[in-house]
Amino acid sequence: MRIAVVAPARSTRPESAARGAAFAALEFPEVELVIDPQCFAEAGHFAGPDALRAETFLRYANDPAYDAIWFARGGYGSNRILAEVMPKLNDAARAKAYLGFSDMGFLLGALYARRIGRPCHGPMSTEATARNRGGPAWRALAWLTAKDRRALEPGLDGRPAAAFNLAILTAMLGTPWVPDLTDHVLLIEEVGESYYRIDRMMFQLANATQLRGLAGIRLGSVTDVPDGDGPEAFGETLDQIMARWCGEMRVPYLGRARIGHDADNCVVPFGIA
Repeated sequence: MRIAVVAPARSTRPESAARGAAFAALEFPEVELVIDPQCFAEAGHFAGPDALRAETFLRYANDPAYDAIWFARGGYGSNRILAEVMPKLNDAARAKAYLGFSDMGFLLGALYARRIGRPCHGPMSTEATARNRGGPAWRALAWLTAKDRRALEPGLDGRPAAAFNLAILTAMLGTPWVPDLTDHVLLIEEVGESYYRIDRMMFQLANATQLRGLAGIRLGSVTDVPDGDGPEAFGETLDQIMARWCGEMRVPYLGRARIGHDADNCVVPFGIA
């Protein structure tokens, strides 16, 4: 199996990529992991100019010699290449799996909206570390190579699902890149945001006409909340925030999920696993 690693948003460090490659070689010797040098390019905030990031993604997505694209990392920037890459994806791109999360939600959502490939929310290629003992990378590769159900978020129940970072999903609202999530269970997670910002984004979600008809919402981890901006300052817990806005939407709040910016991040295939 050949898996390409590209960085449509921010760059990664060579040592992080090397750890991921070493883990894949040890644990999944059947995988040929091809890390494109574009992952290490730098152009201000981004992993190279928009044109380079778009060209690199298209080159591997449209190449039938590759079975999957495993995104290197998030950050910000994949939304800037959507209009360039989406109309140019071919039949080979439609046969691939795409795995990542965070900012990669822009690409995953746009792919799912057009029923291109098999987009999955899950750990990225630079997440093999000594601290997490390679757990996230194992889940990613176990799903890509063998559809090992141990890699899946354990609450998936046979209904179609989709998973997003909350800030990314709210940024997509009102654009043509939002998929139809009617009858889907929506899993959301967040990192680095104050509770009042999470509440504000849930207000936007609750009033978005593009998200009518959800079967339910689940909340993953919310990490790196700024000091002093948590439940004590805001006056509500995360579950209370979710329950209130789900009530506004007339959508069941289905509790917590194992996704997010932490070592417990599990795989959520878009649609039915």
